[in-house]
Amino acid sequence: MESIRTRGLSSTGLKWIALILMVLDHIHYFFAYTGRVPEWFSMAGRLAAPLFLFCLVEGFSHTHDRRRYFMKVYAIHLLMSGLLFLMVCGLLPVRPDGFYPMNGMMTSFSILMVVFQGIDWLGEKRWGPGLAAVVLPLAWPVLAGLLMQGVPALQMPLSVLAYTLLPMWNSNPDASLPTLVTGILLYLLRKNRRAQVGAFGGFTLLYFLGYVGWVVSGLPDFHWTQMFTLYYEWYGALAAVLMLCYNGERGQGPKRFFYVFYPAHVYILYALSWAAYPLLAGG
Repeated sequence: MESIRTRGLSSTGLKWIALILMVLDHIHYFFAYTGRVPEWFSMAGRLAAPLFLFCLVEGFSHTHDRRRYFMKVYAIHLLMSGLLFLMVCGLLPVRPDGFYPMNGMMTSFSILMVVFQGIDWLGEKRWGPGLAAVVLPLAWPVLAGLLMQGVPALQMPLSVLAYTLLPMWNSNPDASLPTLVTGILLYLLRKNRRAQVGAFGGFTLLYFLGYVGWVVSGLPDFHWTQMFTLYYEWYGALAAVLMLCYNGERGQGPKRFFYVFYPAHVYILYALSWAAYPLLAGG
């Protein structure tokens, strides 16, 4: 008789769901300028990042080679953040309207994997490396800001480091502090599924529906219905339902596909939106 464990969703199954939702979100992201892509594409896409974070926690917890796992993610971060830096600096051409992709999930993943390792070291009472691995990646934006302010000549080299070798969290939703907090909560409570999912859902609603709602409520012409139509980042809390369906299994699927697909689909969609811009802009 098939058990409940095997009847649920495997890690691979969750990744496929997240991938489909991510593609919908990015279609809206890259082609929003046309006015022809429905907003619900991005609404559904709010579930993608939490699901990928959940799978990252599971993957990091069960991999036999954490260093190799990290290097795969870190390499993608270097590629995508490096290209972003060149676009920001005007060294690479961008779409006619000045838009360029800001996708930064691999930056968050790179930072989180270091923090996860630090958490485990602290659990082993290896206080020095543990504190360094947890505190330094989270404090890096503050430290870099202080250095730039104190020594202006360091602004460019530190900016290069922040986009490449030393990934930095920032205001980009994909690489923001709330994203890191979500990942850390998922990791700390990974051995208690209900507590893990409850903490994830509670934090997501508290931050995006509570705090963000409070901030934007002061804007002119704001109405609380806009939390369902404009400020809908809190929809990501619905990913909790799928997390609870996880059966603890890795599942069958291509090992390298997701690593290749993420950067590939971002730049393919960007190229397509660029090629279509003369025809669809203002449509």
